Amino acid sequence: MSADPGSTRADGHQALLNLADAPADPHIVTAVARTGVDIELRIHTSVAPFDVAAEEWFPAAAGFAVTVIVHTVDAQTGGPRYLPSAEAAEWARAIFSTVDSAHGYFLGAVDPGTGSHRRGQLAYRLYLDTDRQAIPVPRQVVTCPHYQLSAIDGRAEITIPTTA
Repeated sequence: MSADPGSTRADGHQALLNLADAPADPHIVTAVARTGVDIELRIHTSVAPFDVAAEEWFPAAAGFAVTVIVHTVDAQTGGPRYLPSAEAAEWARAIFSTVDSAHGYFLGAVDPGTGSHRRGQLAYRLYLDTDRQAIPVPRQVVTCPHYQLSAIDGRAEITIPTTA
C-alpha cells in the first residue's frame, strides 16, 4: 500500500511532544511514511538534562538535550528500511517547532550517546536552556558530529501536517 503524500499524520490519537513542558519520560509516535511504500516511522523523543562546566573558550551551560530518533521500518516485518532523510527531518522540525523552529541539529544514522552507526535510524537534537529556550550546542556535550538543520536544506518552515 502506498502512503498518501498529503496525509503524514501520527497514528490515531498520538500527538507530538510539546517541548515547552516536556516530561522526562520518552515519547513515541508511530506514523506511516508519506514518501515510501509499506514503511513505518517510529519517532522516539526523549529529554535529558545536562549541566556542563566551563572549559577554555566555552562557557558553562545547563539545560535539556532533546533527542529525536526516527526509526524507518518495514510496516509488515519491523525490519529496517531505507527512506530518504527529508521526511524524518520534517518530523524532527515539527517536534522542535513547539519551542523554536530555527534551531536543531542532524546527527546522522548514529546512536547519539556513542556516535556509532545505527542502521535504520536517523537522529536529531535540540538543546534548550533551563528556561526551555533553544541554544547552540554546548561544545562540552558533543559526542558525534552535529549538522545544523537549517544549513542542510535552508528550509525554515515545517511541511508536515500533524493532528493532535
